[in-house]
Amino acid sequence: MKNLAKEFKEFAIGGNLVEVGVALVMALALAAVINSLVENVLMPIVGIIFGEPSFDNLTWTINGSIITYGSFITAFVSFLAVAFAVYFFIVKPYNAYKERVASGEEEEPAAPPEDIMLLREIRDSLAK
Repeated sequence: MKNLAKEFKEFAIGGNLVEVGVALVMALALAAVINSLVENVLMPIVGIIFGEPSFDNLTWTINGSIITYGSFITAFVSFLAVAFAVYFFIVKPYNAYKERVASGEEEEPAAPPEDIMLLREIRDSLAK
């Protein structure tokens, strides 16, 4: 039990908690942007195609019970947009980075500009 408390303390105080907090804030910001994209861009396009900009009003009534399946469809479209954005803007680049690191293909540092090379030559010749 004491070991568990020590491990939790290391986790809570360590950098992992800060990284998770930053990731959460970034994820919430991304979700807000994607939700705005869905509500203000995608759903009006759906409205052009299907006649209504939102599926929220679609319902079934069975024995007096109202089933609002349209809200589910709208939420599902929003989920697909967020999943698409996360996959293509976070997961795919991260996987490419991991593959590059695993294969040993580190990015080559750029050669210094010519003026820096000349200054180094002058420095080296003066040092002699």
